[in-house]
Amino acid sequence: MHIMEGFLPWQWCLFWYLLAAPVVAYGIKQIKEITDKNPESKPLLAVSGAFIFVLSSLKLPSVTGSSSHPTGNGLSAVLFGPAVTCVLAAIVLVFQALLLAHGGITTLGANIFSMGIIGPLAAWLIYKSIMKTGLSSSIAVFFAAFAGDIFTYITTASQLSLAFPIPSFGASFFKFMIVFAYTQIPLSIVEAILTVVIFEYILKLRPDILRSLKIIGPKKVEEKV
Repeated sequence: MHIMEGFLPWQWCLFWYLLAAPVVAYGIKQIKEITDKNPESKPLLAVSGAFIFVLSSLKLPSVTGSSSHPTGNGLSAVLFGPAVTCVLAAIVLVFQALLLAHGGITTLGANIFSMGIIGPLAAWLIYKSIMKTGLSSSIAVFFAAFAGDIFTYITTASQLSLAFPIPSFGASFFKFMIVFAYTQIPLSIVEAILTVVIFEYILKLRPDILRSLKIIGPKKVEEKV
């Protein structure tokens, strides 16, 4: 769920903007470094951004009368890391706020923080941790995408609970999590499966780019070929 325009008090809007801005700035710097070093990664960067845009635009009705949607941030987090994903998510969120009335400009900082920072950071950490165990990249990508989606919603619930702790933060957090759990958990599983399919296709089509980005090593490339 994107937090809609005008829903948060201005103090919280400012707070989330201040937290998100440095990460966006660092992500822009990282994008320049990556594309300068690996120009062939530019199409993959565009695909990652498009993946976020398409999936996070699919608003689905929730049993509570609200809506849920995938986030698409797991793929970019695996390929480029959380900071780059933050920039892609920020671009997507601006377009969605202006063109689709999904989210808002005043709440942009809060939405970037949840979908562009915490979600991708969780996905990236999960992916790196699983890869260190020696399990396959597909398993790592699945759980990374699942975590990216779930932690985005946990963060959103936390943001709403901080702004509206009625009667307490804990009670409010529980209420917001329950609102989306019915639809978001199955959505996260479907998104994780789709992310694995896309990742495997990229791996089959252009393993050289993944190797240059140090996502996979030569041994894994040879196994896929």
